Amino acid sequence: MGSIPPDHVAAQADPRTIALVDDDRNILTTVSIALQTEGFVTRLYNDGDSALKAMLDNPPDLAVCDIKMPRMDGLELLRRLREKSDLPLIFLTSKNDEADEALGLSMGADDYIAKPFSQRLLVARIKAILRRSDIVRREAEEQEPTGEPLPDPIRRGRLVMDPARHAVTWNDAPVSLTVTEFMILEALAMRPGVVKTRNQLMDAAYHDDVFVDDRTIDSHIKRLRRKFRVADAEFGAIETLYGAGYSFADD
Repeated sequence: MGSIPPDHVAAQADPRTIALVDDDRNILTTVSIALQTEGFVTRLYNDGDSALKAMLDNPPDLAVCDIKMPRMDGLELLRRLREKSDLPLIFLTSKNDEADEALGLSMGADDYIAKPFSQRLLVARIKAILRRSDIVRREAEEQEPTGEPLPDPIRRGRLVMDPARHAVTWNDAPVSLTVTEFMILEALAMRPGVVKTRNQLMDAAYHDDVFVDDRTIDSHIKRLRRKFRVADAEFGAIETLYGAGYSFADD
């Protein structure tokens, strides 16, 4: 389908380019307009096959990709992309695609957002991942260009979180988290033993102008526990105080 002219891109130095891959033309159009309003350049593709070739020949800064598409689905696109590129990628999924979500993250996807989704949330996630990617590219340097030191890793017992590189380990085993999951865990781990309400965790993980149901936090906590139990079947550091919220046990 190709890219669209960035006529409405807000003036900025070196605007970032986002590839959008979805067989739903309405989603492509509305998300593209939202991203252009935020100052991004967009390239639009309606199938994985054409998107893969274009992204390898002329890489964007980040890709947003539907999982279920004709010709080549998002998982196959990611598999082939990861053979040659570490391009950041966010999956758009249906609510019943949890198995695909887990597989996509294990293959190297950076995050996933379930349809229907908030465009403001998608924009926030894109910006967060681009900031993380910029830091990773500079990881050989001791300081950012501003002269400010990179944040120290968070160490809580067997948990180590590196906010600069979005890296997490438990008992020295890596645990792959989405941006949202990382932010929720970070909010809990920063103050071990302190109960955080669902609203407090939503504030940590989402912008104030993005509405999500408070039970969304419960789903994220469930996924966090599941992922850590892959590294440690006895993992129980995220505790529930029924009717109040969640806390992190620093053991």
